[in-house]
Amino acid sequence: MNVGGGPTDDKPSVTLRTPHNPSEVSSFMNIRVADIQSCYDEWRKKGAEFLTEPKDHPSEIRAYIRDPDGHLIEVGQSKIT
Repeated sequence: MNVGGGPTDDKPSVTLRTPHNPSEVSSFMNIRVADIQSCYDEWRKKGAEFLTEPKDHPSEIRAYIRDPDGHLIEVGQSKIT
């Protein structure tokens, strides 16, 4: 993840910043896994802190985690075959 920085030659008018308020986001990354429960268990053993345990929804099972800079990441398992 990028911790931020000023404009560069390929993004001359863009400044990147980490989230100021972790309760407000404008976007997040989605990661799809084959077995979310195994992923959740393994990542937690390695120190990851999820917002909640995986939640079952009609088309997917998902949980959210933050990277070290506070960016939100959705980890999900599709239920559509």
